Amino acid sequence: MKKRLLFLGGGVPLIFLTACAPPGGSQSVKYVNPETSQPHTVALEYKDFRRAAIKLVQKMLKSGVLNHPQGGRYVIAVATVINDTTQRIDVDQLLSDIKEALLESGKVVISSAVSTTDREKMLREIRKLRGNEEFNQKTLPGKGQLIAPDYLLSGKILERSYYVGDKKYVEYYFILKLIDTKTGLIFWEGKEVIGKMAADTASTW
Repeated sequence: MKKRLLFLGGGVPLIFLTACAPPGGSQSVKYVNPETSQPHTVALEYKDFRRAAIKLVQKMLKSGVLNHPQGGRYVIAVATVINDTTQRIDVDQLLSDIKEALLESGKVVISSAVSTTDREKMLREIRKLRGNEEFNQKTLPGKGQLIAPDYLLSGKILERSYYVGDKKYVEYYFILKLIDTKTGLIFWEGKEVIGKMAADTASTW
């Protein structure tokens, strides 16, 4: 902490306190398993959960669970991802990355008929327009036209932290499950772990 003096008229001093950087400069933070550039914090960054999302989708595709026997594409409904960590995570962005990776595979289509987003409330409102004389009924979706999803994809993010000496280790577990909507059976489950290490003075937010 540094002190700075500012003299007003009459020679009255005011004292300002300014924070100093920790000894040795900026805080050093690194990945336990270094694969990319140096992170800025032990908290999750956008590149962390994007990398985890892509890796999990790659594992799912490699497992063969999405290989349709007739050569078609499965219909998947994507549920929310529960954030069970102390971090503020943009779950919507994570879901967007997962959907993007799945659609790019060409093996699935994403259902918007079954979800918990505001967009689905809009779909329900559109369906209520059936029979409304103000609208051309030929332009509205008829009953029995929506396709039920084959699978439901859900996820969870967990956090585990511990100390080894003066080093703080934080591990984040990304878990995805693919559930058969007809039987409720889990057809696939994957986990991706991101580990970070920092001195005990590092901020986690």
